[in-house]
Amino acid sequence: MAKIGNIPQFVQQVRAETAKVVWPTGRETMMTAVMVIIMTSLLGIFFFGIDSVFSAIVKMLLNLAA
Repeated sequence: MAKIGNIPQFVQQVRAETAKVVWPTGRETMMTAVMVIIMTSLLGIFFFGIDSVFSAIVKMLLNLAA
């Protein structure tokens, strides 16, 4: 089981670890957000197309069975 230390020491360790983090710049954050929007849009269009094709196939098969 982990040993419980005092709170000021814990806060100091958290601050020390947070200082080691390399934070992205505003430009990097914006570029990443734009790429996420583009990729989700492309995937949405792709899955819409696949769904439309499968829907047409199912409708065709149901028309043949009727």
